[in-house]
Amino acid sequence: MARKRRKKKKKHKREESGELLLPTEEGQVLCVVTDIIGGNYVKVFCQDGKERMARIPGKLRRRMWINKRDIVLLGVWEFRDDRGDVLYRYTRDEKKKLVEQGYLDPALLEYEGEF
Repeated sequence: MARKRRKKKKKHKREESGELLLPTEEGQVLCVVTDIIGGNYVKVFCQDGKERMARIPGKLRRRMWINKRDIVLLGVWEFRDDRGDVLYRYTRDEKKKLVEQGYLDPALLEYEGEF
């Protein structure tokens, strides 16, 4: 009888290297997810004080689930300032590193929006 081989779990390159993705380019900002709208759209409150509508692109749709109060990296659209694309979702450990390094304001983590 043939033996079944188990597949190894794939890790993303960023997880293996341990590097933290930061908002380096202009037009990138850290945001907290305030509402799940549906149709691959979420409402986010950004660190610059603006509330935006964000689109989850196809390459992230099935790979990572985005929930309320998650911290995401948003790429703001050049032609429309009130919208953007989700570029990355930070894990719990990465959130702690962002706060320690001073990139993320701790007050943003408690933001609940106007519910």
